Amino acid sequence: MNKKQTVIVGGGIGGLVTALLLSKDKDRQITIFEKEDHLGGRLTYERHGEYKIDQGPTIVLLPDMLFDILEEGGMDRSQFPVVNCNPLYDVHFTDGTTFTKYSERNKQKEELAEKFPGQEQGFDHFLADMKVRFLQGKAQFLEQSFVDKLTFFSGKNLKTLIRLRAYQNVKRMMRRYFSDERLVEAYSLQTLYIGGHPQQSPAMYSLVSYSEHEHGIWYLKGGYAHLVEIIVEELTRRGVIIEVGAKVEQVHTDQDVAHSITADGTIHKADDIILNGDFPTMDRLVPSEHRLNKKYVPSSGCLLLYMGLDKNYPNHSIHQFFMSSDFDTHMKQVFETKELPNDPSFYTFHPSLVDDSLAPEGKGVLYTLIPVPAGEQVDWSAKEDLIEYVIDQMEKRGFPDLRNQINWMSVRTPEQAQKEGLYAGGSFGIAPTLFQSGVFRPQLSPYPLKNLYAVGASIHPGGGVPIVMQGAKLLANHLQYGVTERHNYKRGV
Repeated sequence: MNKKQTVIVGGGIGGLVTALLLSKDKDRQITIFEKEDHLGGRLTYERHGEYKIDQGPTIVLLPDMLFDILEEGGMDRSQFPVVNCNPLYDVHFTDGTTFTKYSERNKQKEELAEKFPGQEQGFDHFLADMKVRFLQGKAQFLEQSFVDKLTFFSGKNLKTLIRLRAYQNVKRMMRRYFSDERLVEAYSLQTLYIGGHPQQSPAMYSLVSYSEHEHGIWYLKGGYAHLVEIIVEELTRRGVIIEVGAKVEQVHTDQDVAHSITADGTIHKADDIILNGDFPTMDRLVPSEHRLNKKYVPSSGCLLLYMGLDKNYPNHSIHQFFMSSDFDTHMKQVFETKELPNDPSFYTFHPSLVDDSLAPEGKGVLYTLIPVPAGEQVDWSAKEDLIEYVIDQMEKRGFPDLRNQINWMSVRTPEQAQKEGLYAGGSFGIAPTLFQSGVFRPQLSPYPLKNLYAVGASIHPGGGVPIVMQGAKLLANHLQYGVTERHNYKRGV
């Protein structure tokens, strides 16, 4: 019997996990076409000689979701060596206050009592409210797709949206719990993990900051990109065909059926075709009469600095946030006026403190992320001034004598990201605005075409590695069982 041919266009984490889940079916042959010379998409390394550091995602959230999906794909948690980050991270304010986030509730309340006395009760209310909302939101929005859009507007879902206060933004919701604006910022900045503005992202995304306390933050030894290496090794063992340096040029259709692709001038027939690039840029592969041709709001961009150091800095957390004197102005420059920030907040990642496989003995690696605007209208002429300003701030606020410790540095901009296929240079897919979330986000079957599907950060349920993996699970369930809801799949429907 001939095997069912499944073609995946793009080898990002969404495509790889879809392949992992589908490859359990021995009657299915899967082929992945990746235009770059490596797999993983955003989840890859920046390398320099013996140094390596994650190029994109660094913070491992929702570990149970991540590992449950990998186990469903036939892998074992023991294959993924993770380290619990506790404390979670430090948030440094310009007034000299450093707020440390912890997983443990009592430890966090002690920190609040010391740094922000009187805010402890608000924290208790935050955890209590979010615990209920997280379980509701996970079941009704993360664990089902909305291919049939009417399912989104059920009475149950609408009631949940009201409970989640989806009509509010994240920052406004945090003001319900904290009266100190510094704490509001510390519990709103997590929207930047998925490229969203705290004042434009629906309040349901406040569940991200809750998940840090409930599920912790983790580090995968070898870097987050090591996840890709482990999955690819398993896919290769299962006989999944992987073509790197293979650019897909066209999806071919006949009436309402997608039946083949062209890659590097060769046509490949397929029973199922899965698009795993940044969805708005993948639209151009579809014949013009079927394209959506929609304009989306891109997520924020990132100006990324990767450094090799002659030493490690003895910080007590590998993750740190350095807040600007005016976070709201920074966000306005990124999302509204689309100009390079003059006084940005930024994030640093120093994994060589806990992982000596990333640099030569006695050396270190350091990553700095500066939220910047995405889009072609951004003037990058002041890029070098911005980089020098941030390094000055790093030296003053946490990494003394940094310039003299840097032995190499690489810079990545949204311009490069856009050339590599990220929509408008946004680093996280399309932005998590209200009308680009849930039913309003592209779904796993975005076209009125049979056999053509999509997965990735711009597809529901959204961005962030575990959430993209959840999208892969929804797609695999749909292809294997014809279901779009987790509870139906578990009942075997």
